[in-house]
Amino acid sequence: MTLDKILDIQKWQNLQDSLAEVTKLAIITVDYKGVPITRHSSPRLFCQYLRSQPDLEKMCHKCDSRGGLEAVRINAPYIYLCHCNIVDLAIPIIIDGKYIGATLAGEIRLPESKQGAQLERILLSPTRHIFRSKELVQMYKEIPFLSFHEIQNVAKMLFDLCGYIVEEAMNKNLILEMYEKMATIGEVEKPKVAAASGYSLDNIAQVKKAMGNVITSAYIKTTGANPSVCKNPVLRPAINYIFENKGENITQIQMAQLCHISTSHFSRLFAKEVGEGFSSFVSRLKVEWSKQLLEKTDLPVTQISDELGFSEPGYYIKTFKKFEKVTPATYRKYYAESSN
Repeated sequence: MTLDKILDIQKWQNLQDSLAEVTKLAIITVDYKGVPITRHSSPRLFCQYLRSQPDLEKMCHKCDSRGGLEAVRINAPYIYLCHCNIVDLAIPIIIDGKYIGATLAGEIRLPESKQGAQLERILLSPTRHIFRSKELVQMYKEIPFLSFHEIQNVAKMLFDLCGYIVEEAMNKNLILEMYEKMATIGEVEKPKVAAASGYSLDNIAQVKKAMGNVITSAYIKTTGANPSVCKNPVLRPAINYIFENKGENITQIQMAQLCHISTSHFSRLFAKEVGEGFSSFVSRLKVEWSKQLLEKTDLPVTQISDELGFSEPGYYIKTFKKFEKVTPATYRKYYAESSN
C-alpha cells in the first residue's frame, strides 16, 4: 500500500499548493521512505539554498526523518525546530496502523524566541557560518512569522484534512476494486456512475451507493417482476426506485416526495394498488432478495443485512424469520442440504 496508488498525485499537488498559499507554510509530501511524491509547495529561498549544499542537506534530511518518526510514534502532528531554529511540523499518514508517508510543512519563524522554548531542536550543530553571508541573512529574514498558537491550529487542520482525504481515497479505491471483481461475474449492469470516470470526493457517496447495487444485482434476479407489481403511473417512480436501489434503506417519506404526493396519500394509494402496506412490501422484497444471496453466495448474514440496507443484522434476522419462519442461517443450511 503506497501513497501514489491511493492518491491522485496531481490533484493532491494542486491541493497542497493551495494550502501552502493560504497557511503561509512550505509543504511537501513524502512516502514512508522519506522520498518526495510531490513537488515542494512555496519553499523558502533560505531553505532551498541549504538543501542545495551537500553537508547542510544531510542535516535537513535528519531533521525531516526525526520529525516524521516522532509524528508516527505519537500518531499526531509533531512540531519541532530544525538545525537553523526554523519551525517545521510533520503530519503522519497512517492506514490500518501502518505508516505510509507524511506531509511535512513549516519553514516558518516564531515572532518571539520564547514561544518555541517547549519545542525540540532536532540538531544542535553550529550554524553560525551560514549567516556570514548578507544574502543568506536577507533570505532568512524573509521567512514569514506565525504565532505558536496559529502553528498548532494549522497542524491540527492539516492532520484532520490529510486523514479525511486519504480515507475517502481508500474508499474510492475499494469501490473500484469491488466493481472490477463483481464485473467478472457476468450479467452485472454497469452502475450509473461510470467506474472509469475518476471520482471526486464530492460524489463518493453516490459511488458507494452505485457499487452497492452492483453487488446485489450480480446475484439477485428480478426478471420483470417490478413492472407487474403496480401499473399506477403515480407510484411508478417509487416502484422503480425500490427495485433499482436494493441496498438502500428506503423510507415512505422519500418515496412520497419522489412521487410528488403527500406521505398520507402515498400510504393509502400504495396499499390500495399493491395490496399491502409500504413497509411490509419492502421488507418482504428484501427477504426474497436475501434468500437468493443466501443460496448463491457465502456472504455472512451480517454482510447480506448490510448489502440490502437493513439498519442492523438483528432486525434483518427478525424480519426474515417473520416471513420465512426460520432464521437466515437455518434457511441457508436447509437449502444447502436440499441441493445436495
